[in-house]
Amino acid sequence: MIPFQPIHDEAPALGLSPLLSATLKAFSYIDANGPIGLTPSKALKRYFVEWAAEAFAWPHYGPDYLFYMNKVLNEGDFTPLAILHDVWIGARLARHYKGKLVITKAGQALRQQPATLWAVLANYLLCEFDHTPYTRFEDRLQGNWGVFLNILNIEAQTGITDTAFAALVLGMTEEALKLDYHFRPLFNVHVLRPLAWAGLLIEHREGSERLFTKSPLWPIALKLETDAFLSPVTQH
Repeated sequence: MIPFQPIHDEAPALGLSPLLSATLKAFSYIDANGPIGLTPSKALKRYFVEWAAEAFAWPHYGPDYLFYMNKVLNEGDFTPLAILHDVWIGARLARHYKGKLVITKAGQALRQQPATLWAVLANYLLCEFDHTPYTRFEDRLQGNWGVFLNILNIEAQTGITDTAFAALVLGMTEEALKLDYHFRPLFNVHVLRPLAWAGLLIEHREGSERLFTKSPLWPIALKLETDAFLSPVTQH
């Protein structure tokens, strides 16, 4: 687990986490409409997937993008929701009961403690969830969060691309890395995307390149060895 710093429940930076925001919206949906129906394969039914596509407003996965790619939406078409569903079950915030998704007692209790709920969600997504099925070659990533976070603590202060981050970790040049289509998606799926979904990084896209900067939640939630080496960010 990552030892996140205590965060106040009213901290505005928590609102930067798509992971937390979507969870609270989904649980409120269940309160208002009842448990969410499941397909025979235990995926969330289409009516909820289509509602979530609009309601979650997930960065880079808005309804325009999703419906451009698909005429109808199944859970597997909305990758953040598919992963979030697994996180809820794995973290025991929700469970399957008689063909429906229901909130557990733990999930209900944590709704009143959004900072703690965020830490549970983020730690499960970052440290326990198996991201390998979402990689191109189903590869596991070698390395540890201490290394990844301390590199990003310095480099994402002003912004680092996914290519540059992978090159730093691997000790390769960016030019060499761009010729290998294996590694950049690996680091995106295992490290950068989960951090952005947790709300610790902000992802900026321009063409195929992705730039990541630290969000205001990062310095509140993380205390790292490299903090002493940080330079102030120039404000223009």
